[in-house]
Amino acid sequence: MKSYILLCLALVMMGSCSRSLTSDTSRQPTLADYRLGEKWIWKYKGVTTEGEVRSDGEDTREIVNMDGVLGMTIGSDTIPVTDIVRPDESGTPKYDWPLEVGKKWKYENNWTSQDGTTGSQSQEAEVLSYREETVTAGTFMAYTIKYTGRTTNSRGYNSHEEEVWLYAPAVKNFIKLTQSQGDFFYVEELIEYTMPE
Repeated sequence: MKSYILLCLALVMMGSCSRSLTSDTSRQPTLADYRLGEKWIWKYKGVTTEGEVRSDGEDTREIVNMDGVLGMTIGSDTIPVTDIVRPDESGTPKYDWPLEVGKKWKYENNWTSQDGTTGSQSQEAEVLSYREETVTAGTFMAYTIKYTGRTTNSRGYNSHEEEVWLYAPAVKNFIKLTQSQGDFFYVEELIEYTMPE
C-alpha cells in the first residue's frame, strides 16, 4: 500500500511538472487569436547620453476591418493580420517559436529606411525568464528576451546594441522594450491594451 501511495504521488508530481513546462512554452499567435477592435498603445522615448531627446511619442495599433478581412493599423499603414501571423521561414527570425526559457537563436534583419538608407542587424537572442511583469497597461505573464549584437547602415553607422523585449502572450505583443545603441537609449512601454468582449 505504501508503495502504491508513493507511486501515485510520483505520478501526480510528474503531471504537475509536465503542466508547468507546457505553460511556460508559447506558440505563435494565429489569425483566430485576434479580435476586431483590439487595440494597443505604447509610449516611447529615445534619449542620447547627453540628454538630447530624439524621439518622444505614442504608437497605436488596432485591429480593423479591411475589406472583409482583419487588418492591423501600424502608423499610416494597414497590414493584413494574415501577414503578421505568417510563420517566419528564415533561419534567423525575430521570435523563434515556440518561446521557452533558455532558448537561444540568431536574429538577422536587413532593412531600407524611407530616406533610402540601408542597414542590417545581427544579434544573438536568448529567452531569460517567464514571469509576471508590470507596465502601465497592467500586469502580464511575459517572456524576457535579450538581444545582443550590432547594427550597421550604408551611411557608416556601426554600433553595438543590446535590446530587452518583454513579450506577453496574452496581448500577442511586446509590453516593454529597452534598447541601448551606442550613445542612444530607447524605452517603449505598453500603456493601454483593449480586447473587445
